[in-house]
Amino acid sequence: MERIARAEAAVARIQVESEIEIAELQRRAARRFVEEETKKQLNIEAITTTAISHIKDDASPEAIEDDWISNFFDKSRIVSDKEMQGLWSRVLAGEANSPGTFSRKTVNLIADIDKKDALLFTKLCGFGWMIPDVVPLIFNTEDSIYQKQGINFMSLNHLESLGLISFNSMVGYKKIGFPRNIAVFYYGRRVELALPKDSGNDLNTGNVLLTQAGQELAPICGSQPVEGFFEYVSEKWKSKGYIPETTEENAETKSESQ
Repeated sequence: MERIARAEAAVARIQVESEIEIAELQRRAARRFVEEETKKQLNIEAITTTAISHIKDDASPEAIEDDWISNFFDKSRIVSDKEMQGLWSRVLAGEANSPGTFSRKTVNLIADIDKKDALLFTKLCGFGWMIPDVVPLIFNTEDSIYQKQGINFMSLNHLESLGLISFNSMVGYKKIGFPRNIAVFYYGRRVELALPKDSGNDLNTGNVLLTQAGQELAPICGSQPVEGFFEYVSEKWKSKGYIPETTEENAETKSESQ
């Protein structure tokens, strides 16, 4: 009976110790959960606060779909980098200003890219012309004007793998069906192009096209014009027989920076 009593006491002690360990584990888990949720909440509030400064007076945030909002905050709440938070805030503001501007697919894509990817895409958009949508004019990746910005065969393949662009290094792309005279823009600089035929003209736009997600993100990515690129493209068009005439004006475009 003494041996049984000692055994039962030992079992009871083990049970108590186990309960203490479990309770401590639960306390640590609860503390970690609170800390993580606090960080996520701070991230959401930072993104929302920054978005407010980009919202227009006639915005319709109440028209944003509930599922879109839920998906947006589910993806953005883990973002703590300030620059990436800025991108997320511009997406939120853009959707509030014009519900339906950003698809859920685009939101999910942003969640899968890192800061380095976003910077690379922003540099690519620095070569974007309005024809009439944003088209990055990438004619030859071996040219120094592209190389200096980190735009090369490998980086374009990477952006294509992310779903931001379509890259065709062999044949390239062209826009078709233009009249003789068309207007294109590069960050507020207007160019009148005189094409060869009265109608049905094609315009070579190089090796890159933006996907739907790329088109949605290009206006808010914060791109800036590349020094010397306006003249570079003008010479390219002259060599193809186009006659560019340049005028300076603030063109109304889809991009905040273009």
